Amino acid sequence: MSYIPYGKQDISDDDIASVVSVLRSEFLTQGPKVPEFENALSNFCGSKHAIAVNSATSALHIACLALGLEKGDFLWTSPITFVASANCGLYCGAKVDFVDIDEQTYNISVKALQKKLIQAKALGTLPKVVIPVHLTGQPCDMKGIHALAIEYGFKIIEDASHAVGGTYQNLPIGNCKYSDITVFSFHPVKIITTTEGGAAITNNADLASKMNLLRSHGITRDENYFQKKSDGPWYYEQISLGYNYRMTDLQAALGISQLKRVDEFIKRRHELAKRYNEMLAALPLITPFQIEEGYSAFHLYVIRIENRSINKTHLEVFEAMRSSGVGVNLHYIPVYRQPYYQEMGYDPICFPCSEKYYHEAMSLPIFYAMSFEEQNQVVSALKLALGL
Repeated sequence: MSYIPYGKQDISDDDIASVVSVLRSEFLTQGPKVPEFENALSNFCGSKHAIAVNSATSALHIACLALGLEKGDFLWTSPITFVASANCGLYCGAKVDFVDIDEQTYNISVKALQKKLIQAKALGTLPKVVIPVHLTGQPCDMKGIHALAIEYGFKIIEDASHAVGGTYQNLPIGNCKYSDITVFSFHPVKIITTTEGGAAITNNADLASKMNLLRSHGITRDENYFQKKSDGPWYYEQISLGYNYRMTDLQAALGISQLKRVDEFIKRRHELAKRYNEMLAALPLITPFQIEEGYSAFHLYVIRIENRSINKTHLEVFEAMRSSGVGVNLHYIPVYRQPYYQEMGYDPICFPCSEKYYHEAMSLPIFYAMSFEEQNQVVSALKLALGL
């Protein structure tokens, strides 16, 4: 019986040829492929600007910096996410807090957000930035979050690390209609890959210019930004404190090729998700709820184990699945449970839906090249793990 991972990349001959062509060119790092990939991303999302970087974590960091997040400010995000969604606030010296999730979508709850904003306004602790996370690839209620942003004056960064290729209100995620910046991840287990890599998408030219500078040491060769007279054609200036967050041409070439297949990737994931829904319908578990106005990228297929309906614990089911060769996972441990964050005094009682999710959630394998036979193996293993 072969091991089935929860996710993995799919690399085609065209992908390989694209990377090889760069290896044979004059540019391996910063060349023509990075802007070509950025243009392709902007066109795909229907946005004005895309800044390609070496990871989604880097994209989150420069997005926060571009929006002016600094010491004394507050950043709020979902606790059910990878730690990078919160860490980016700490990188800027800001204070981080969390908003509980919606019990159906597992995304940030607009009702909980509104309640927390009312309390924060009274205390003078309103956030400068809110980062909704499109968990599993399903879009958040961005219209509702945007309406609160207008009322309470915060900026929005969409963490769409799971969601390239998905849509919200029939528009591509990344169009930034309801946000200032959207961030994508191109890690190998995501929808498309550039090996490591990420991007920040925006419609704001000033934000794009700031992020472009921040990803490359704060250095510019554009004389329009020079603060001194040029010494010659070799001249450049560091005009801010930036970072080495650049994407290489090798990565960009792979991204260009992968992006051409994104619709194909998403279609297959939906086929697998629909089949899971049908095969799991009679089992004592909860399958993913989908909002009407969204089209998920289905980066993850998360089920909830109803422990009261079976004589198995969440851990027992998880371990049984792993022992049977099925690489289930849990996305994610609530960030406030991490030792580093626990020292900041977060109380799990403030996040009841996130706590319940953590004790019931399990990600089943789903990836483009997954066969129906492998999916049958996953379901058979799950039935055995549940004691059915």
